[in-house]
Amino acid sequence: MTALVNTQRHGQIFVVTIDNAPANAISRRTSREIYAAFAAFQEDEDLRVAILTGAGDRIFSGGWDLKESDEGLTADLYYDTQVGNGPGGFGGIAEFWGLTKPVIAAVNGSAAGGGFEITLACDMIVAAEHARFLLPETRIGLLPMAGGIQNLHRRVPYNIAMHLMMTGEPISASEAARWGLVNEVVPRGEALAAAMRHAEKICESAPLAIEGLKEVMRYTSHLSPKDAFAAVRRPPNELKKYKAIANSEDSLEGPRAFMEKRKPQWRGR
Repeated sequence: MTALVNTQRHGQIFVVTIDNAPANAISRRTSREIYAAFAAFQEDEDLRVAILTGAGDRIFSGGWDLKESDEGLTADLYYDTQVGNGPGGFGGIAEFWGLTKPVIAAVNGSAAGGGFEITLACDMIVAAEHARFLLPETRIGLLPMAGGIQNLHRRVPYNIAMHLMMTGEPISASEAARWGLVNEVVPRGEALAAAMRHAEKICESAPLAIEGLKEVMRYTSHLSPKDAFAAVRRPPNELKKYKAIANSEDSLEGPRAFMEKRKPQWRGR
């Protein structure tokens, strides 16, 4: 059986490519394969940053594979995004809460429905200039339950999120950048290369600090500043990476390397 997801290693960077022609649609099998790729990435100590992209240069992902509705995946089951999709939920990462390493979406074309939603599970988004983003679920009687409702209003103003979800109208890469949804817009065919440049910069920082940062951001994003300060002063057991930073070798190596005017030698502990 041909894999629907391909992976490549580039030093400390891991590229995960959805390769499910013609639209890189996300079926339950695709979700499980994406999750398996990111689970391997999370466990590999030599890998620091992942990039999620789609095959070709036309469609990042067309979202939910609607053929599954003809195979018994009803709307009721669709709303339970973990049904058949594996522990990472829809697209393998929508509900992968244990993924503490950074992920960059390299959007090489249209990101529609669930394809848009899995970019919202990533930490950064780089888009080709011809890319567009849309959530058309309400037009077929559904809701964007794999991250649209939960995440979009945290990335763009509430009224913009509501417009996108209620009308199903697309926005261009440049408009997405204007609202702060996209980090960088690049020429067609250069999304992956641009994402690699961002990943390389991230790799210059301490790995434990990067994971601790993502862990804390995810844990406190819904809290007021006062409650967020309180949460990290007495961090709960969920913040394992953050708790490990204070007594880590890297927390000593970083200041020492700065004083000695050399590049730090990170050990990840």
